[in-house]
Amino acid sequence: MLSNKKQIIQIKSTDEAKVLETLDKRSDSDALRLKRFLAMPDLSRQKGSPIAELAERIITLPRFHDFDVLNVPEIVGYSLSFDLFNFPLDHPARSRSDTYFLDDNNILRTHTTVMWYYHLNLPEVKEKIKKHQSVGALSYGKVYRKDEIDRFHLPVFHQIDGWYLCPKEDHVITIQDLQGVLIEIAKVIFGESVKYRFNIDQFPYTDPSVEMEIEIKGKWMEVLGCGIVRGSVLKNFGVDPNEYNGWAFGFGLERLAMVSMDVPDMRLFWSQDERVKKQLKLGQEYKEVSKYPPITRDISFVVSKDFVPNNYFELIRDLGGDLVEQVELIDKYEDSKKFGQDKVSYTYHIIYRSMGRTLRSEEVDAIQDKIYKQTAEQFKAELR
Repeated sequence: MLSNKKQIIQIKSTDEAKVLETLDKRSDSDALRLKRFLAMPDLSRQKGSPIAELAERIITLPRFHDFDVLNVPEIVGYSLSFDLFNFPLDHPARSRSDTYFLDDNNILRTHTTVMWYYHLNLPEVKEKIKKHQSVGALSYGKVYRKDEIDRFHLPVFHQIDGWYLCPKEDHVITIQDLQGVLIEIAKVIFGESVKYRFNIDQFPYTDPSVEMEIEIKGKWMEVLGCGIVRGSVLKNFGVDPNEYNGWAFGFGLERLAMVSMDVPDMRLFWSQDERVKKQLKLGQEYKEVSKYPPITRDISFVVSKDFVPNNYFELIRDLGGDLVEQVELIDKYEDSKKFGQDKVSYTYHIIYRSMGRTLRSEEVDAIQDKIYKQTAEQFKAELR
């Protein structure tokens, strides 16, 4: 329950329901992975989680008192996610190597910014736009991206987005407006005395854009971003950019929480260990429960040049789960005489570590054996 009694607008999607029905009938490895991700709890709505506390602190800011709060579908259309937001055709996010596709037309959402589409399609919002009134909305929850494996990346994480549109005749939005939004968010998370600075940035759907850095233990860290909504994107959504302008923000909640508590590993937010959970309080520095020793293993193989590392990381995650702390590429080379014209050799260093116990070599070896076999089978790799 939100402390300001805001009602969350739940957006239902018949397309999502149909895709889920088809997914439920599948039993291939990709489908099992997607079903596992979708079944994971939404920490931004889980009582006691610092991710949920972050979301609530932001949406209960006085600035957002009359903003709508939306919970939008997690399965969305490809075109909705990228075309409407002016992602270049060659943008990495459009690729199957970076994004989870359920079929050719539907993906697991890669950003909560998709809420713009659903917000503008609410009848009451359409009526406000028709009457030249201002509108604003917030949305947060799980997002999904293929990525490298280390302590700061997981395929499932949480974002929050907000946006505000107003007629230009009422107010022309400036960089100072963007900075004001970020300052309020930073202060409610890191305290009134937080030190900050701004850099100009750019995103597919906002321009100009501003990123905020805050000073933590003498180091500057990028934490927040915001921008003026591009006129071309407003036009994509059926809003006249000659009459309306707006600002928008969007960022990952885990990153802010890790900075706030000095948490060393993103996996800790999912921990069920009470020694960990009781420490995860915003503003309270996290102390290691116990630094369990790592176990490391290497794997070398030769594959065709169309090999996609992010897809390989998915295999390792499937088989190693939360026991895999990091995967490092330590060697990559081509030798046409030795391997063939269209072949490449890779060597990966895998670091296994449990967050709650000491691993045994034999259980890591069992996982590693499965990785060997599936590397050869799924990627047609020649193990070395």
